[in-house]
Amino acid sequence: MDFDDTAALLVIDVQQGFDDPAWGERDNPEAEANIGRLVQAWADAGRPIVLVRHDSRESGSPLAPGTPGNALKPVVAEAPHDLFVTKQVNSAFYGEPDLRGWLDERGIRQVVVCGIQTNQCVETTARMAGNLGYDVTLPIDATHTFDMAGPGGMRLTAAELARATAVNLDGGGFARVVSTDEVLGA
Repeated sequence: MDFDDTAALLVIDVQQGFDDPAWGERDNPEAEANIGRLVQAWADAGRPIVLVRHDSRESGSPLAPGTPGNALKPVVAEAPHDLFVTKQVNSAFYGEPDLRGWLDERGIRQVVVCGIQTNQCVETTARMAGNLGYDVTLPIDATHTFDMAGPGGMRLTAAELARATAVNLDGGGFARVVSTDEVLGA
C-alpha cells in the first residue's frame, strides 16, 4: 500500500447513539481506538479528513438530530477535519455537502474508510467509492457493527457480518481490506 498526500480518511458515523444498548451485541471493542489512531496519523501528515454524521429520520432513533446520540463520540468530536458531511441514508456519497464533488475538485483518488457500522454505512460508502473509481482501503479493525436478524429468523453475529463485509469488499474488488496497523505502516 502506498498513500499519496491527498489520500482522504472518511470517518463514518462515529456517533454516541451507537452506545445505546438497543443495538445489541457488538464486535471489535478496539474500533474507536483504531479510528482515533487513524485520525491522529492523518492529522499529523496533513492529509484530508472527512467526518460523516448520520442524521436519522426514524422516529425514536438514537441518531436523530437534536438527541444526545446524534453527537460524535469523543474520539472524533474535536478532530481536525476538512469536510463535515451529514446524511440520512447509508452512503456518505448521498450526503450534504457533496462528497464526490469535494473529492474530485481536489484531485483525491484514494480514500480510507472507517467507522460504524461495518456492514451498513461503512460498507455502502466503500462499495460506492469503488464503483466511482476511487482506490479504496478499509481497515476492518477500525469499524464495528452489531448482531443482526434477517428473514425467517436468520441471525448473524457482528463478527460474522464483519467477515462478510471483508469478503464482499475485498473479494468483490470494491476495496482493499486490511488492518489499521497495515494502513499506518504504509
